[in-house]
Amino acid sequence: MSAHSKTELPEGFDLQEYSRDATSSFVEDTSVAYRTYKRRWFGLIQLTLMNIMTSWCWLSYAPVSSKAATCYGVSESTINWIGTAFLFAFAPMAPVAMAVLHRGPKQAMIGGAVLLLAGNWVRYAGSAQRSRGHVIAPIIGQILIGFGQTFTLSAPTRYSDMWFTDRGRIAATALPSLANPLGGALGQLVNPFWVETPGDISQMILYISIISTIFAFPAFFIPSSPPTPPGPSAETPKLRLGEGLGAMTKSLELWLIFVPFVIYVGCFNSISLLLSQIMEPYGFSDDEAGIGGAILIIVGLVTSAISSPILGRTKAFLLSIRLIFPIAGVCYLAFIWMPQTGSVVGPYVVLAILGAASFSLLPIALELLIEWSHPVSPEVTSTIAWSGSQLLGAVFIIVSDALRADHNDNPPDNMKHALIFQAVLALVVVPLPLSVGLFGRQNKIVMRRSMIDTQSRT
Repeated sequence: MSAHSKTELPEGFDLQEYSRDATSSFVEDTSVAYRTYKRRWFGLIQLTLMNIMTSWCWLSYAPVSSKAATCYGVSESTINWIGTAFLFAFAPMAPVAMAVLHRGPKQAMIGGAVLLLAGNWVRYAGSAQRSRGHVIAPIIGQILIGFGQTFTLSAPTRYSDMWFTDRGRIAATALPSLANPLGGALGQLVNPFWVETPGDISQMILYISIISTIFAFPAFFIPSSPPTPPGPSAETPKLRLGEGLGAMTKSLELWLIFVPFVIYVGCFNSISLLLSQIMEPYGFSDDEAGIGGAILIIVGLVTSAISSPILGRTKAFLLSIRLIFPIAGVCYLAFIWMPQTGSVVGPYVVLAILGAASFSLLPIALELLIEWSHPVSPEVTSTIAWSGSQLLGAVFIIVSDALRADHNDNPPDNMKHALIFQAVLALVVVPLPLSVGLFGRQNKIVMRRSMIDTQSRT
């Protein structure tokens, strides 16, 4: 499916010009009858379930960090490292994931399923003794699951491109992409109820492993590709992986979306993992912090479920990012003072707004990166975007842990400086998406992929 045989792009290469030339020749010559198939929902639901479980596995220990630390005989900082190892595992596997996804999403889903199963049962093997677990096993298990997440989290854009029309792609991308934080919400809510004492950690991991096995197994039986494509953009010639990477680095517009995307997702990952430790110094319980994490995610899911289909039809992506990025930035700023209120109302309200903004933003940003980079294959942009965000999320967690107050501060071990750090990062990048399309560059933000499908209907 490549238009070039070399990996180096010619000097002066222009994505927009290439897309226009390839599209016009393709649309004139094609006689394929385009349609969608009901079986596409089988694979989409399977991808959604696997993304739920990878995130649930990531946040297995965070909502019960003090009990997990006692179970494994380590500090809470070490428990944070278990979650951080999961995030660091994403980037090293990214080249493999891109190569596999270039062949098709089914192979990637199978790879993700195998790693999800292996990681879970390795974790359980290390926690089988109720009196004292072995911390090396959960670290290895988290890394394996993190490797698997590289396949499952990068796959939605490739899957929606292969199976869905331009009117349904953003919703199809949103469902499995946003299922990832849904798994985190389940972990925040359910895990504290499963773990009353440190000895219950083993039982919790067993439950999660059983659910993961049930959710992962159908990946081996999903259809690999539709008999016919859903539209012309699904079969237009795509650049090779090396060419696509080269083309992306030359686009200013992609950088203006990519940089704030990876920082905001990184901040979201950090606050999701550390929320219990952020709130507990001010007298909040594990359950109250878990409910706050669930509000963050569930409100976001509901908001995105409403906004994604609307945006899929109206294509009002640019207006949306210009509104949502500043709202999210202000939420990170406001949350600095919320734990200090001593009441759940303030944190819950800010977390709800932050969740709504973040979840609405995620599929929009992924869609814009793909639209503006077309004919770069979708898995390239999505894998790079997710790799950057997971890597920064891990870095932000480490920095936030280092910024934790000591035992002599009031209150002891508070993380106010970490919240300030996140707020500064979130606000500094707000001007970048607001600058998209300005200064005479309106022609650089054409929705190239959608335009192909629109032209085929006229």
